[in-house]
Amino acid sequence: MYVTELARKTGISPDTVRYYSKTAMLNPRRNEDNGYQVYGNSDVRRLRFIRAAKSLGYTLSDIREIFADAEHGQSPCPRARALIERHIKETEARLAELTTLHEKMQQALKAWECMEDSEPTGESVCALIETLGGSED
Repeated sequence: MYVTELARKTGISPDTVRYYSKTAMLNPRRNEDNGYQVYGNSDVRRLRFIRAAKSLGYTLSDIREIFADAEHGQSPCPRARALIERHIKETEARLAELTTLHEKMQQALKAWECMEDSEPTGESVCALIETLGGSED
């Protein structure tokens, strides 16, 4: 099958299929008659694997490492576990940061409820945001 058929079959854009081919995530063979890239069922499975891995937060770099383990006859499962454990910790840290930001935003909005709108003065841009302070230059 060609790029567009593989894309349709896997729900991935043709440009993404081409990108994965260019970066060796897929290894299509060339049609000797016309030079087009030809994909097989193994490419369908590989693309579905990539989509599943990405849905769990794996990066393309992570996926390349997993593929490399498998291609060298090693179980990629220990790497997959270690990577997802690292991503969980990173996600938890980001969630904590976002929770802090969310609380700060809610506090600002509550403080701003009783404040009137103001016009810029040349010294002031938006009094609401400026009430939060910040670093002095």
